[in-house]
Amino acid sequence: MVAVTSHSDSHDTAMLPVVRLDDVSVRFGKQEVLRNISLEVPQGETLAIIGESGCGKTVLLKTIIGLIRPTAGHVWFDRYELAKMRKPLLMRIRRRFGFVFQQAALFDSMTIGQNVAFPLRQHRRHSDAEVARIVRERLAEVGLPESILSKKPAELSGGMRKRVGLARALVLDPEIVLYDEPTTGLDPIMADVINELILRSRHQHAVTSIIVTHDMRTARKVADRVVMLYPLSRLREDEPQILFDGPPSELDRSTDRRVVQFVRGEAGERLMEMRRASTGQVE
Repeated sequence: MVAVTSHSDSHDTAMLPVVRLDDVSVRFGKQEVLRNISLEVPQGETLAIIGESGCGKTVLLKTIIGLIRPTAGHVWFDRYELAKMRKPLLMRIRRRFGFVFQQAALFDSMTIGQNVAFPLRQHRRHSDAEVARIVRERLAEVGLPESILSKKPAELSGGMRKRVGLARALVLDPEIVLYDEPTTGLDPIMADVINELILRSRHQHAVTSIIVTHDMRTARKVADRVVMLYPLSRLREDEPQILFDGPPSELDRSTDRRVVQFVRGEAGERLMEMRRASTGQVE
């Protein structure tokens, strides 16, 4: 007998968060990086996490995938709490993630073909012919020709290496893709190519995406929702670390001057703070 799922049941399932953080804090020694972060990411959403350097964006991304365990609070993926998983189950859960690293993080000693095939070799059993086919398909999706298969990462431009990193992240057909500064170091045209590929991969693979970025063009173009973090060192203990949580279209209408200054790239108040700090002045 085949189970029948009602329209309302399928709709409810689609709205359930695939990632949930409940009052998550992360501390390294005496340094607190994240404080009381609560966040839900529905299935199929593209979330951009923005904020200045040192606000904890990458730490948050690594906490979501279980590479960093929270000092306090709970991180859930699907129905699993990551901190309570044994390592074998956690490794299986991570196969449902794709991770695009800031500098692509390709293996220098491997060819491009070997780099993209690496997750397939590690986690699944495919024939050599199947692996070769999948690798070619993923490279084609990011606009790269078969002629680069035998090249080493050092022979490629920065933009090409970023695209190889995206192809490798997609090779296992993940349910969720995490991007750490995907456009850093790229010229505006190549950065927009990456943005377009993020959009395309979302539609082709129906993935949930979480993107850490300081590039407002990326946040505005690809995100359904934007969350802005602020460094704890510049907050009072009673202030929330998330300054903004909403659609990109609402960023310019924020009433929080810190959000507006970041979005517009205005350094006036920060320069004044730096001058006060350098002269030992206390507010």
